[in-house]
Amino acid sequence: MPDRALSTPLDDRFERYLQDKGKGRGGDGGNYRRNAARELDRFAEWTAGDRGDDDWTGIVPDDADREPTFEDLNERVFREYARHLAGDRGLKQNTVQTYYRYISAWCGWCVNEGYLEAHYAQRASAMAPLPADDGRKPGDQQAWTSEQRHALTRYVDEQARDAVEAYTTLPEELTPLDKQRARYAALKAARDRALVFVLAYTAVRVGELLRDPNDPRRRGVRWEDLSLEDGSMDVYRKKQQWDAASLPDPVISPLRSYRKLMDPPTDRWPVFPTFDPRTLAELVQEELAERGERPEAIGERREEYARDLLLALDEDLRPPSITTDGARSILQRLSETAEIDIDHPKHNYLAPHGGRRGMGEVLVRAFGYTIAARYLDNSEEMVRERYSHIEAGELGDVATEALSEVDGSVHESHE
Repeated sequence: MPDRALSTPLDDRFERYLQDKGKGRGGDGGNYRRNAARELDRFAEWTAGDRGDDDWTGIVPDDADREPTFEDLNERVFREYARHLAGDRGLKQNTVQTYYRYISAWCGWCVNEGYLEAHYAQRASAMAPLPADDGRKPGDQQAWTSEQRHALTRYVDEQARDAVEAYTTLPEELTPLDKQRARYAALKAARDRALVFVLAYTAVRVGELLRDPNDPRRRGVRWEDLSLEDGSMDVYRKKQQWDAASLPDPVISPLRSYRKLMDPPTDRWPVFPTFDPRTLAELVQEELAERGERPEAIGERREEYARDLLLALDEDLRPPSITTDGARSILQRLSETAEIDIDHPKHNYLAPHGGRRGMGEVLVRAFGYTIAARYLDNSEEMVRERYSHIEAGELGDVATEALSEVDGSVHESHE
């Protein structure tokens, strides 16, 4: 390893790492970047001796008058930092693990960039002081809070309302292409709003709602699968059979408004079609060619439309549903533009399963495990296991009340 790399101060490589991990132009955005920057700053302070016990002087040798550099890092340093985190009594087990993972990820990046010879943070002895895994999987535990759910649904509702109003109030003198662009923008905003509301309030699994490229049975819900009057939707469940899912009141209006705006040629159209330009371009060209149109005529037809989706609607060229990965991409985009406050070890956006889990929290607290299990299409045993923290909290309240009554009676008897 070059001596120049060894003598590089640690914090000189923080910004480059954060740019690689960040989002947006220049890598300046994203929740992961913000959270990682916070933990790297804490690590830098600790290595300099500013965050530790009274006798902690940092990782630089006592006879050296300089800031910490890469030559000071080794397995022992990361072991001491793990011990430092684990010794903070205010941190939960999973939080300690999460904070250490941020530093470990940076360490791995430094190895790839040539600043470290080995991934010291991942060695067994370095990780030994970390608290034992308690069996929980932080990446699977995200649940949209009420604040997050309200913030996201409010944002997509405002975006859709503005886009639809802009389309429906266009001046007459606009060109047909400009009007089509406005309609496309309104359709996209309305689709995103409907998708968010369905994920937020129905507790339907995203794999039951959208297309799975690896399972032809999961082709995504179509308009024929929805009954807005009855408030129900037929989905292909995880248990490998079709079943009805509930559409609660908050979902009905966004879906009805979206359907009116889209005006699908048939009920066999997907509720959430892809808006991917490449996919739609291939669809239009292939389908029109199969109908006997020549390439020149197809090209002329496409030039009449601002977007291939609008041509597909007019010609009933049914596109595929967006995929489950597509939904994650949409939620990543919306979470970022809506500036939702998210603090999670794995997801820096509101993931689809978090909507289902968040709704589960609401149902268990409001109606108990039995009704929640029916709504979530799960066994009561599984729901009790996944939401055991709610029951634990309720039992804690019961214990507090019992102690209050007992202690009160004891005090009265002594008076």
